[in-house]
Amino acid sequence: MGGASRRAGGNSFKASRRARLVSDRTWLTAFLMPAYAPDLNPVEGVWAHVKRRLANLAVVALDRLETLVRNRLKQLQYRPGTLDGFIAGTGLTLDTPTSP
Repeated sequence: MGGASRRAGGNSFKASRRARLVSDRTWLTAFLMPAYAPDLNPVEGVWAHVKRRLANLAVVALDRLETLVRNRLKQLQYRPGTLDGFIAGTGLTLDTPTSP
């Protein structure tokens, strides 16, 4: 089982047509997922973390709120352990490519 992976959600006609196309390719593995799966999305963990850090702040202007959100996201860039935790919390793994 090598090659590329593809996630798909929903059950529309397009999805079933796509499933037939994918099943014809032996190098591609498809994982069917629900259309909305926040527990499998590490970005949901990032936003929940940022919202908790902003919860008790009273902002008087929208541009100030934007500055605060950007600041909180910037701080996360320097905390790779926290970001890894959001991925680990989903039960998914991060595969990093190896150099040849």
